[in-house]
Amino acid sequence: MARKWQNWARTASATPLDVVAAVDPQQLAAQVERAAAAGRTIRVIGSGHSFTSTAVANDIMITPGELTRVRAVDAEAGRITVEAGIDLTTLCQVLDSHGLALTNMGDVRVQTLAGALQTGTHGCGRDTGTFADMVVGLELILGDGSIVRVDANNDPDLFNSARVGLGAFGVVTAITLAVEPRFRLHAHEFPASFDETTASFDAWTAAHDHVEFYWFPHTDKCLVKHNDRTYDEAQPPGKFANWWEEDFLSNTVFGAMCRLGRAAPGYIPILNKAAARVLSERDYVNDSWLVFTSPRNVKFKEMEYALPRSSLIPALTRVRKLMDDKNWRISFPVEVRSVPADTSWLSPATQRETGYLAFHAFDRTDHEWFVAVEEVLREYNGRPHWGKMHTRSHDDLAPAYPRWDDAMRVRDRVDPNRVFANDYTRTVLGD
Repeated sequence: MARKWQNWARTASATPLDVVAAVDPQQLAAQVERAAAAGRTIRVIGSGHSFTSTAVANDIMITPGELTRVRAVDAEAGRITVEAGIDLTTLCQVLDSHGLALTNMGDVRVQTLAGALQTGTHGCGRDTGTFADMVVGLELILGDGSIVRVDANNDPDLFNSARVGLGAFGVVTAITLAVEPRFRLHAHEFPASFDETTASFDAWTAAHDHVEFYWFPHTDKCLVKHNDRTYDEAQPPGKFANWWEEDFLSNTVFGAMCRLGRAAPGYIPILNKAAARVLSERDYVNDSWLVFTSPRNVKFKEMEYALPRSSLIPALTRVRKLMDDKNWRISFPVEVRSVPADTSWLSPATQRETGYLAFHAFDRTDHEWFVAVEEVLREYNGRPHWGKMHTRSHDDLAPAYPRWDDAMRVRDRVDPNRVFANDYTRTVLGD
């Protein structure tokens, strides 16, 4: 019996004809072989945290099922091999138990590892890049049902295509990551003016391991976050302080303010100014994965663009003026981050130092303003995050990626019959 699937943000849904829970690679390989012979298509879902329809499967949907095992941990070599459906929280807990940690993370840890990887999850960092840069090996099922293992030396073209592959180069069944000894982060969070923040961002980024900030539209205020590596003893926020900041203010109160803004948009600038006034300074030390990530209980829609690093602040300044000129009412802060260049051919950060601008709209409110912002970001040679909302298609995406044609030739080789296609891949990668 068909069942309805919906992503976390309620921006994409599917009614698959068949739903198959993964057991092991051999079972999935047989499933792919049967689907190819019958002219059917397969898509794999993770936690549903993409905002686009990248995971939509209206034919055969594969769920993580039992494909969540830890296959090998080599602490001395700094390597872990895990199956694709493991979620990031579990992965971090396993690493921690072996005295290890991920080099970098995004700010959400409910995703599956494969889902985060395939859509280009990135985090921020002066010297540490995206998830794709941590991957040293992949196990994949190709369009004919064969199981292959690839890395920088064994079929490097497929390795470079499939690390951020949108699920279009095969079913990822296992991932080998380069990891490092467990470390902590000294977190310093503080409010600052927009002008101070944008003027200081380059200097802060050079001086600290991880820097990001949130600008509150309709205000001159930002919340800045500096995270620096340390091996000092953990000094986490107290239980009450953590509840107050992460749960009550960032989720309960913020959610209530967003709901009020949805009912009465004219109040949004006042609400944002009120939110900016209660920003406070915090200093604490905690395990890296607990500092990198934050709970996200307020539902939203998101568009994020990767820009040349030198264009990050000029583009943000342009967008700020556009918001004022258009008199939009935007309740969510704009998130600003940067990472080094990476080498995965379809990564939005491929072959250039990259800055990211992320824009959010509260659940079930108008997000049409994303399109006008996107027009500005395209002027700066922006590339959309694959898992977040955008309007781009393959014809205008291809020129933005230096190795696009090489990646498409790999796709033709490993999935000539498009067993792994859906409407989203057809739109962004072509038929």
